[in-house]
Amino acid sequence: MPDTFFNPHQRATIAAAMARIIPTDDTPGAQEAGCIDFLDRYLSGLGYIFAKPDGSGFEVLEGRSADAWMQRIEIMRARYAEGIQDLDARARATSATDFIALTPAQQDDVLRAIEADGTGQPTTLTPSDALAGPVSAEPALQQTSTEVDLEFLPLLITHTRQGFYADPIYGGNKRQIGWQVIGFPGPASMKEVYTGRYTTLHYFMPGEAEKVREFHDGL
Repeated sequence: MPDTFFNPHQRATIAAAMARIIPTDDTPGAQEAGCIDFLDRYLSGLGYIFAKPDGSGFEVLEGRSADAWMQRIEIMRARYAEGIQDLDARARATSATDFIALTPAQQDDVLRAIEADGTGQPTTLTPSDALAGPVSAEPALQQTSTEVDLEFLPLLITHTRQGFYADPIYGGNKRQIGWQVIGFPGPASMKEVYTGRYTTLHYFMPGEAEKVREFHDGL
């Protein structure tokens, strides 16, 4: 089973829209971070939902959990398919061409028009939901409770952020580009977090991080 969902036109269209949400300027943007790879793989099926905490791969979903997640994915697939059709329809109405052929400024105008025509719900999830996910007994992707309730544009913004900042194991944040942009010296892999060799304690409890490292170095 392929690790992708979008056809070439759909993929190029979403990649172009993502590049306007986090554009490339004096720092890398969604294009360099591979945000489209994160999303394309996420929508491909059940193979990339929950990363194993030791960094060895992804959990295998079965039974009711697999059924529930597949329902969520189908909802998001439909929302993206409809959203892409809308992007192209709006582009053709004003410029007689598809969205990907518009200039960046014209693409921005289309995205703003979609936002203006929305229901007024937030343009994305809260930062804690969009980037960290809810507290759960299970390992989480980044957002696992309300993304299916979002309209196309808020959903796209949320997934662009996730692809930019999530752990690279999920397919985005290539070479930790997203973390570098915000000055976050993330772990080399999830395994470092799982084993305790990497910690963010020094951001919250100065001095404690060194104690953790000394403990693990002594094992």
